[in-house]
Amino acid sequence: MNNPHASGAILRNIPTDLLRSFVSAIDTGSFTRAAGAVGRTQSAVSLQIRRLEQMLGARLFLRDAHRLTLTAEGATVAQYARRMLALNDEVLALLHSPGLSGRVRLGVPYEYAAALLPVILGRFAQSHPNVTLEVTSDLTRNLLRRYREGAFDLVLALHDPDSPGGRVIVTEPLLWFAGADHDRWQQRPLPLVLAPPPCVYRGRILAALTAQGVPLRVAYLSSSHEAVLAAVRAGLGISAMAQSTIPADARLLPPGAGLPPLGRLDLRLHGATGRAPQEAVSHLADYIAQSFLAPPNRAS
Repeated sequence: MNNPHASGAILRNIPTDLLRSFVSAIDTGSFTRAAGAVGRTQSAVSLQIRRLEQMLGARLFLRDAHRLTLTAEGATVAQYARRMLALNDEVLALLHSPGLSGRVRLGVPYEYAAALLPVILGRFAQSHPNVTLEVTSDLTRNLLRRYREGAFDLVLALHDPDSPGGRVIVTEPLLWFAGADHDRWQQRPLPLVLAPPPCVYRGRILAALTAQGVPLRVAYLSSSHEAVLAAVRAGLGISAMAQSTIPADARLLPPGAGLPPLGRLDLRLHGATGRAPQEAVSHLADYIAQSFLAPPNRAS
């Protein structure tokens, strides 16, 4: 690709609308879906990406008929684009609602509280320092029960894709994982590290293995998310979680490992509709939804 600076012109600004379309294309996997996310046509998004490539003098995507793949330059630009858009959105949020205050009681599944929400909630707190966040972590079904009892303003919860209720934030595959230095998935009975009922993962894992006739045993049981991860790391057994919540030091088990596929789960947001929520609750709900548009997913 031709270098736009060969004539001596110096690029000083990158339009954020180009960066937003670029990041949306990465996260949705296609220009067509990105167009829906940013409110433009597919051809307009394609032109935006081409313009961004021309401005930067680098090819950002390797295109084929089935998927978009980032080039090395594209991966670098993506890291900075996310940071630039986050700062842009924080400034707008701060200026558009400088007096936002109140208390929000938020319920979050253990694994999302540990893997993703500290960054998201940290950014929200910087933009809205007068909003008090009360965050409780628990198993999804416990959170939903307490939400119905009035204990929370907002709840993030895991759902089967065909179940009712909530606003879909992201849909993720459930993936098997093991300790980086262990091969327990080859043992029979298969040693499992699980949370107790009513854990959503537990039910999906046991049903899939039973249907395939895989002999199994529960090698470690804990309601603590950190304890489950520690047990997997130590080689007590294997487990499965939503893709974006699996720690980077774990070993993702490929389809060839002989384990049944576990399908996908929705992460849904409950609240901020139908209850006449306070302004802080509504702002946090929208902020979480927008932030999860670009989750830091692991490659499958």
